[in-house]
Amino acid sequence: MTFQVPTLEIPDKVYASAVEALKDVPEGAIINVDGFAGPGGMAHYLMVGLRDLGVKGLQLISNTAGVARVSGFGAPNIIDHSILVENNQVAKATASYPVSPSASRPSAFEKAYNRGETELEVVPQGTLAERLRCGGAGVAAFYTPTGAGTLLAEGKEARTINGKDYILETGLRADFCIIRGHKADTLGNVVYKGTSRNFNPVMATTAKITVVEVDEIVEPGQLGPEEIVTPGLFVDRIVVRPADFSAYL
Repeated sequence: MTFQVPTLEIPDKVYASAVEALKDVPEGAIINVDGFAGPGGMAHYLMVGLRDLGVKGLQLISNTAGVARVSGFGAPNIIDHSILVENNQVAKATASYPVSPSASRPSAFEKAYNRGETELEVVPQGTLAERLRCGGAGVAAFYTPTGAGTLLAEGKEARTINGKDYILETGLRADFCIIRGHKADTLGNVVYKGTSRNFNPVMATTAKITVVEVDEIVEPGQLGPEEIVTPGLFVDRIVVRPADFSAYL
């Protein structure tokens, strides 16, 4: 008897542009956006693509809600969450550090929030990381002492365990995730560079569709197995980040 090995169809994950990779983002989508105050790890090209698509009612999950611009971190023309807020696309942000470090220089999100144009859920940074990890691992919820007995505990289940107060936090899931890597192969395996790694790996596991922008796309086998942080299993689409952003500002 002869056995025929079935042919494995490998999907083409490489897209021509950010707009092409994000054109099916629906109104009201929940989107993971990486970043750690400064521009490191932030998917600037994909953020510009979202802005150009003009999709409304977005719910962003991120460490910040756009403080790189007011902080002055990065290039003179800084791209961050502010470009989406100023385009009236953001309905809600779930973030750890949503405000400017200077009260005299409020961010675009702060201004929109104070005008009642957007909602905010503040999440302690460690709790945010764990909520994302749980979302990616299929864990529905967990107890944490962080925030117990504070305003952050309002409306959440509370429990005392071994004499210590805890509150229940739920795992986070997203419709889309936009992340930045250094290199990716055509199968979607991603390596990071420096601080650009931060929340990117854990965010990639939580979304229905993960889109990564990278400086370079290589063929399978050109990335060392020990270099790969985010396996292609978690990446659906890849775009190359332009070296010159002046045309997008």
